[in-house]
Amino acid sequence: MTRLAKAFPGDRAALITFVTVGDPTPADMPAILDALVEGGADIIELGMPFTDPMADGPSIQAANIRSLAAGTKTADVFSIAAAFRERHPTVPLVLMGYANPMTIRGGDWFADSCVNAGIDGVICVDIPVEEDDSLGDNLRAKDVAVVRLATPTTDAHRLPAILNNASGFLYYVSVAGITGLQQAAQVSIEEAVSRLKAGTDLPVAVGFGIRTPDQAANIARVADGVVVGSAIVEIIAEHGGGSAPYVKDYVKSLSDAIRSAR
Repeated sequence: MTRLAKAFPGDRAALITFVTVGDPTPADMPAILDALVEGGADIIELGMPFTDPMADGPSIQAANIRSLAAGTKTADVFSIAAAFRERHPTVPLVLMGYANPMTIRGGDWFADSCVNAGIDGVICVDIPVEEDDSLGDNLRAKDVAVVRLATPTTDAHRLPAILNNASGFLYYVSVAGITGLQQAAQVSIEEAVSRLKAGTDLPVAVGFGIRTPDQAANIARVADGVVVGSAIVEIIAEHGGGSAPYVKDYVKSLSDAIRSAR
């Protein structure tokens, strides 16, 4: 978790970028991941390909289909992460995905695999806090952050349960919907971030629907992190195996905006 803590510098927001592992093929991933770093990403979320990504919109759904069609396995996710860790020893990696691939072999196996691959944190979309013992205890025992999600419908009664045993950062899903299709109004994001920061010392990162440098800069003025996923995935969909230069340029535009926001 040390890498995650250092990724939030305090004087500016961190840029958190998301890609689906194995999209368009596993062989393309090293160049794409390196492009994220070269563009200025502070933290990288690796989406684990899954057949039923219920929180994701059409762009990331399609990325999951491309990845699975290319033959991506869970073992590939970890091998790609491990190779990245050798090339980039200080850039945090967070696995984001769904319960089935994470728990099917047991929580201990998954936590050990995360440690061996240099994974810093895990976001599991569909394990509620009431079922935390199915994976969270295993991850915490290995010092892997359990990153929790808060949403516009998370009220004052629910928030303490979400924050209990959370670590790394708190991911605020800014819309009550799926990834990529809409963005919340800036005033609602500001109100939500203020409320969440009053309840936790964890950095608060905002995601879902952020596409432009201006949007990223506006959120960077109030949040500790800005998460961008679908827009990057759409660049990969357009350019395929040759997408790395386009990904780098786009991420740099976001990074520049965030770094000059405050």
